[in-house]
Amino acid sequence: MSPDKRGANPRIREAPGSFGPSRAEYAVLMPARPAPRRVDIVLFPGFELLDVFGPVEALSMAEERVGIRLLGPVAGTVASSQGTEVVAAAAWADAETPDIVLVPGGAGTRDLVHDGAFLTWLRGWADEAAIVASVCTGSAVLAAAGLLDGYRATSNKLAYAWATGFGTEVDWQRRARWVVDRNRWTSSGVSAGTDMALALLDSIVEPGAGDRAARLIEHERNSDPDRDPFAA
Repeated sequence: MSPDKRGANPRIREAPGSFGPSRAEYAVLMPARPAPRRVDIVLFPGFELLDVFGPVEALSMAEERVGIRLLGPVAGTVASSQGTEVVAAAAWADAETPDIVLVPGGAGTRDLVHDGAFLTWLRGWADEAAIVASVCTGSAVLAAAGLLDGYRATSNKLAYAWATGFGTEVDWQRRARWVVDRNRWTSSGVSAGTDMALALLDSIVEPGAGDRAARLIEHERNSDPDRDPFAA
């Protein structure tokens, strides 16, 4: 009798020419559950690619539990700091009431922190979210919008002096890979967003989901938010 007929759970082989785990393997390692969550990622001209797509890659490993939607100034293409254009599914103004909000960093944050109309919209819209998160200098944008007052937070360490100049009552943490304070999640620079996203999976999906996602994307995970090798 074959292994399948005996009820064993044989390894699933990749199809010839495929890259990475198959969808069947994702289903085994990230089993479907009810009540999916939605992450709305706020794009803007000059956003940092890895700030967005590190978390997108990690979170999408639990695609049955977590949906991702990209928002932009208007629906359509938004240019990153690297020049690569990404398609936003909807405009900021048309965004639905959010569940989880993520604001990336990037060179474009230098203008965004002074954009009064955007900050007013972000404050009113994101304040209704169950979780408000940022990667890198995205925390400067949250702070400028007043969304970090009364919370602990961190930011990109090379831009730390600039980023921490925003907000009036933010308890900035210099040594932190990422910081969780109630429903506010903020990460250090660029690649730290991936480690934060894996921790977020453990929180919103189930314990162990972050490790399973890290395995699927072959990421050497930093699971300690206080281990920050880039802190000055």
